[in-house]
Amino acid sequence: MSNARAADRIGQVLGGRYRLLAPIGTGASATVYLADDVVLRRRVAVKVLHDALASDASFLKRFQAEARSAAALNHPHIMAVHDWGQGEVPYLVTELLDGGSLRAMLDAGNLLDLSQARNVGVDTARALDYAHRRGFVHRDIKPANLLFDDEGTLRIADFGLARALAEAAWTEPAGAVLGTARYASPEQAQGIVLDGRSDVYSLGLVIIESVTGHLPFTADTTLGTLMARVDRNVPVPDVLGPLVPALRAAGVPNPADRPDAAEFATMLMAAGDIGPAAPLHLAGTVALQPDQLDPREPTTIYMPEQIVLGEATTTVPSGPTFADPTIANELFTAAQPVTRTINRPESAAVATAARSGEGPRRRVPAKGMAAIIALLLVVGGAAAFFLLRTPSHTLADYTSMSASVARGELESKGFKVVDNGTYSESVAIDTVIAQDPVAGTSLAEGKTVTLTVSLGPPPVPVPTDLPGKTIDQASAALTAASLKLGVVTDAFDETVAKGIVLSLADGVTAQMPKGSAIGLVVSAGPKPRTIPDIAGKPFAEVAPQLDALGLKVTRVDEYSDTVAENIVISSSPAAGQTAAKGSSVTVTVSKGKKPVTIPASIVGKSIADASAQLTALGLTVSGVAGNPTKTVTGSTPAVGTQVKAGSAVTLVTSP
Repeated sequence: MSNARAADRIGQVLGGRYRLLAPIGTGASATVYLADDVVLRRRVAVKVLHDALASDASFLKRFQAEARSAAALNHPHIMAVHDWGQGEVPYLVTELLDGGSLRAMLDAGNLLDLSQARNVGVDTARALDYAHRRGFVHRDIKPANLLFDDEGTLRIADFGLARALAEAAWTEPAGAVLGTARYASPEQAQGIVLDGRSDVYSLGLVIIESVTGHLPFTADTTLGTLMARVDRNVPVPDVLGPLVPALRAAGVPNPADRPDAAEFATMLMAAGDIGPAAPLHLAGTVALQPDQLDPREPTTIYMPEQIVLGEATTTVPSGPTFADPTIANELFTAAQPVTRTINRPESAAVATAARSGEGPRRRVPAKGMAAIIALLLVVGGAAAFFLLRTPSHTLADYTSMSASVARGELESKGFKVVDNGTYSESVAIDTVIAQDPVAGTSLAEGKTVTLTVSLGPPPVPVPTDLPGKTIDQASAALTAASLKLGVVTDAFDETVAKGIVLSLADGVTAQMPKGSAIGLVVSAGPKPRTIPDIAGKPFAEVAPQLDALGLKVTRVDEYSDTVAENIVISSSPAAGQTAAKGSSVTVTVSKGKKPVTIPASIVGKSIADASAQLTALGLTVSGVAGNPTKTVTGSTPAVGTQVKAGSAVTLVTSP
């Protein structure tokens, strides 16, 4: 929306109900105005979406569905959606949060300490868990969408709007996506289906930036920013101390390895004692000047500076100049009664009468005028009392009640609710321990009720001496520490025996909530060895190869008509199978062909018959010792001797 167009809307009434007073924020998709709800006489924020969206039929349909769904979200840390409309342009009406945004706070140089950052992270994660369980993924968690009321209570803004805008056909200003990309998860960069763990990744980045002032993985280009984090863990600076394990878990690139929002909140709460949180340095909300109405960060709608809403002057300080200063002051003070005396010179009254075509009017006698004024004051005062007074309610006793139920009842009566978590050994988690003000107090709507809510038993130290123990020993140590054994994961180890604890599982911190299941990584022993293909190789080469794998070799020799002597015939286990380290592998080695026994049956045969018999056995006849016409009487080597196949035999005959 142009600067002129934004200024032109000042004084416009949307839906016959919401009078726009002054712009307080701008972004790539919308301008946000301070507005007066003329029906309920209260201040609200109205997000007026840009003109280009009004012609996008698919967006309007999605916007309507998302607005209705977002309005159904009822959580103390999610911005309340009061109303929506689709007149000249689509608009959304939300509660007005005077504390400004986390973005404004950081831009003003007010970084968070560890306690403040943990509180912001826990409140945001609990609200995200509430929304995720109802099918909402925010898609745009960043400092600009984390807002605060004037008492410092956090709200998440823009639930549902990010998905509606993502499906719109309009074109954002060049580079507008960069603001969101700075906090996008790796799966957003890859364009795959998102679940709630995408919001957890973005929240982790926000927490890191809120403490250090620097955002990890920020490149000069949108593509560079997105791709820098696809395959890399988020680097978490050591300055984040006890929060480091939780933030590392949130910053892994694979969403399947990340905690969900509820688990992330628990991990932050289990980060140990980091002291009480100091009050936040709220930035407030300011009416913007025309030259501030260009998008500074996409979908950013709340800007820094101290809130300046209404003075008894003709212009708004540091804000726009109104065409009718009187109207401006009326709009800014509409939420509270104002007594004002207007002294008009006689000449002005005459001029007014002349312009209206009337002659001088007869003056009302002074006593009559006084009576009229008195009557008007009485009637006006009574009307103001009944119209402007804030209803009150008597507080019930919310102790021992579920915090979510108590919160819902209080908010339905118009109260603000602040949760103060505290550990308790005796009160179940998420149960109200105490309330302030106490039961029976009469309290006006809009006031704050503080609930002290049980966080369950306090965290307990996780034993540090579990590595080196057996599973049974580790389980006993965990039980003694008021914890229990969780998932056991096996991992191969060359030096640690099977069944011995190697380490704690990822995500286990130095302190965990009492009763937590602690995962362990346990040795599965050395990794099994795969038997190589050794058939056809000389045994002299095979033995060292198997020995290098940590395997023992058992040699078995056997004759073979096809495999040469000292060549490996086979192995058991066979090639491709596995064997435990230190186990034995049987290697069968060839002894060559089986030896032949010179048969005694050649004696008494003719040279021709004896030669034929020996040849059939694989032997050769090298000659005849004696008369070749005589019968065979023996042989060299002698009859009955074993010789190698192919050996030469000399036949012997009688003289």
